Amino acid sequence: MFTGLIEEVGRVRRIVRVRAGLQRLEVEAKQVTDGLALGDSVNINGACQTVVQVDTGRFAVESVAETLKRTTLGSLRVGGLVNLERALRASDRLGGHMVLGHVDGVGHVRRLEESPGQWTLGVEPPAELQRYVAAKGSIAIDGISLTVAQVLADEVFTVAIIPHTFKHTHLSTIAVGDPVNLEVDVVARYVERLLTSDPEAARKGLNLDDLKRLGYS
Repeated sequence: MFTGLIEEVGRVRRIVRVRAGLQRLEVEAKQVTDGLALGDSVNINGACQTVVQVDTGRFAVESVAETLKRTTLGSLRVGGLVNLERALRASDRLGGHMVLGHVDGVGHVRRLEESPGQWTLGVEPPAELQRYVAAKGSIAIDGISLTVAQVLADEVFTVAIIPHTFKHTHLSTIAVGDPVNLEVDVVARYVERLLTSDPEAARKGLNLDDLKRLGYS
């Protein structure tokens, strides 16, 4: 489990397609490699990956076909920046929200606007995730724990980015049109499961009125 508080921005050092459907990714990083061991979990742009090699200032993970299909890890390029977070320890503070590192879908950046003291980021989620996004709810964008500010009529949702987050994540390098990994609030998924006990209701899922009744207003 993770918090969505990015520890370090790493740089992609090498990408190798080991064989069909398996990608080896090497990342340069100083902070997250401290104490990192084989088999540890690392959140890379929102996707939980298992460390297969650790050296001074760098580590490697291997991504299977399902990960490459459902995340942006398959479209990374050498030299690109990635958000990194090591797995949460039992003694750590949960400063963000519960982030599992299980990417629910890939959205696309539709707005990135600067205003005094903040940036506003607008993201269009895939249609199947729209029902889980509600104002004041939590969402992880490329592994960053953020709070939804608004859900607009065109299904784009916005988040406010403070200067610290903008500076200490890869957000300063993204542009309109870029894909981003999204993980919706896991609580919303469990609530939907609890409320939808019959097949027809399960098919429809939660709507905005349901979320408002549950406090996501």
